[in-house]
Amino acid sequence: MKSKNQRLRLWIEQGNVTIPQAFFQHYKKMKISDDEALLLLHLIAFHDEQNYFPTPSDLTKRLSLSDNDISVKLQRLLQKGFLEITQGIDVNGIVYERYSLYPLWERLLDLLETSSIDQEIQDEKKEEGEIFTIFEQEFGRLLSPMEIETISMWLDTDHHSPAIIKEALKEAVLAGKLSLRYIDRILFEWKKKNIKTVKQVEKITGEFHQKTTAVQPKRTASAEKTQKVSFYNWLEERE
Repeated sequence: MKSKNQRLRLWIEQGNVTIPQAFFQHYKKMKISDDEALLLLHLIAFHDEQNYFPTPSDLTKRLSLSDNDISVKLQRLLQKGFLEITQGIDVNGIVYERYSLYPLWERLLDLLETSSIDQEIQDEKKEEGEIFTIFEQEFGRLLSPMEIETISMWLDTDHHSPAIIKEALKEAVLAGKLSLRYIDRILFEWKKKNIKTVKQVEKITGEFHQKTTAVQPKRTASAEKTQKVSFYNWLEERE
């Protein structure tokens, strides 16, 4: 986190940060009023003009606000943590002050990260809810309370992802063993082998199918038509 903040501050000081679309989309969520947002945009404009510490009078020339109103709003932005005053020393050894918008961008990034996490949680909850519907469709009936509890335990206790549970269900369907006991064994074996992604599932089942294909004798055309697809029998899994 520290290195990210340092990079952000460096980008800002070098003038590499432009007004992001995200600011317009989210400043209301950050409790920034329209007047305060406009004031921040003008501070950014002054920074682009190499004026890093515009006076209230400078800002009054561009805003329909009095010097006092601007001073109050600047103080409020400082208090709310969207703006800070930093000091530096120029090449002549003179101490100067400047408005830094670093806190604003930092808060915006935090908001975007939180929003992203919240969206991921919502998507995951939605996907978890769909799992029960998918099982009912495959079983051709409503799930019993005990079956619902079993699937819930896969999600909440065993921490299997909805995607992995779907893959286990797919394996059971291919094997013609559509039961929660068989699916539970598949999930157990996958967890024991630290299989957590769909790609890992595809790899292990793909390797199995390649092995079974390699050892099968050649068949006639008629026999190939009736040949059944090989499947990994997880109930017979051995160390």
